[in-house]
Amino acid sequence: MVVARTASGIGGAMLIVAAVFSAVRLLVMPRATRDPVVTFVWVVVRRALNVYLRRLETFAARDAVMAAYAPVATMCLLPTWLAMTLVGFAGLFVATGSPSWRHALAESGSSLLTLGFVQPQGTLHTALAFTEATLGLILVALLVAYLPTMYAAFARREQAVTMLEVRAGSPPTAVDMVLRLHRIGRLESNAAMQPLWASWEALFADIEESHTTIPGLAFFRSPRAERSWITAAGTVLDAAALVTSSVAIPRDAQRELCLRAGFIALRRIGDVFRIRHPADPHFPADPISIERAEFDDALDRLAAEGVSVVADRDAAWHAFGGWRVNYDVVLLRLAELVMAPPAPWTSDRSAAGRIVR
Repeated sequence: MVVARTASGIGGAMLIVAAVFSAVRLLVMPRATRDPVVTFVWVVVRRALNVYLRRLETFAARDAVMAAYAPVATMCLLPTWLAMTLVGFAGLFVATGSPSWRHALAESGSSLLTLGFVQPQGTLHTALAFTEATLGLILVALLVAYLPTMYAAFARREQAVTMLEVRAGSPPTAVDMVLRLHRIGRLESNAAMQPLWASWEALFADIEESHTTIPGLAFFRSPRAERSWITAAGTVLDAAALVTSSVAIPRDAQRELCLRAGFIALRRIGDVFRIRHPADPHFPADPISIERAEFDDALDRLAAEGVSVVADRDAAWHAFGGWRVNYDVVLLRLAELVMAPPAPWTSDRSAAGRIVR
C-alpha cells in the first residue's frame, strides 16, 4: 500500500511538471522549442484527420478539412494540460491519504475547476487544492493571452501574402512576378525595387521568429484556398534569384539580403520540424528540383516580353542554382508538410497533394 501511494505521488508530480513545462515552453519561452506534449497533440489530431483526408479526391475538399487542423489542435492543448494536471494532483491526493482513486479524482477535479463540491480534508489537502486551482487558472489565462499574439503574427503574414497576388498572380509564380514588375517599369530600377525586397526581408525575419516560437502558425491556412505563406515565400525567393542571376541589371545588395533572410528563415523553421537539409549546400554538387529546361523556358518567356536577359545562360543557370540550392529542400518539404495549394516550382513538385503524417 505504501509503495502504491508513493508511486502515485511520484507519477502525479511528474505529470504536473510535464504539463506546466509544456505550457511554459509554448506560451512563455521566447525561443524555438519542441515540446513532446504539444507535438503529441498535434500529431494525434493530424493522424485523425488523415483518416478522413484519404477519402477526399480533390484538393479543395482536403483544404477545407485542413483549415480546421491548426485551430482544433491549438484548442486541444488546454484540455490536455488540464487533464494531466487533474490526474497528477489526483495522484498526490492518493499519496497523501485519499481513500481511493475515485475520491482523489473527484477532489482533484473539484479543485482544478474551482467547483468546490468536494471539501479537502486536512491542511495538506487544502494546500494541494489551492495550488491546483491556481495552476488551472494560470493555464487558462496563458492560452487566452497566447491567442491574440498568434493571430497578430498570422495577420501580418497574410497581409503580405495577399498583396503578393497583385505582383505574382494566383497561384503565384516567379516568372509572372518578374514580368509584372517589368511591365510597370520597376524591374530595371534598383531604387524602385528596394522597398519590395526590404519589406520581404523584414517579413522573413518576422516569420522566422513567429513560426519557430509558435510552430503551429505554419499550419494556419490562408483565408483563400489558393494562397499559402510557403508558396508566397518560394515565389519571392525564386523571383529574387531569377533577377539576380539572369536579368541584365546592376547588382542590388538589398535583393541579395532578402534572399539570404528568406532561406535562413525557411531553414530555421525546417529545423523546428526536424526537416533534414544540407547545412552548406553547393550547386551543382547538391542538385535542385528545377530542371535546366524549366529554367530556360522561364528565360525565354522573360526575353519574349522584353526583359533584358543575360547572354550567358550557363552562367545564369549556375548562379540561379547557387541561390536556389540554399532553400530548395526545405521549401519543398515545408510545402508538403502544410499541404500547400498547387504552385509552380514549390508545391507542384513537393508531393504537397499527398496525405502526409
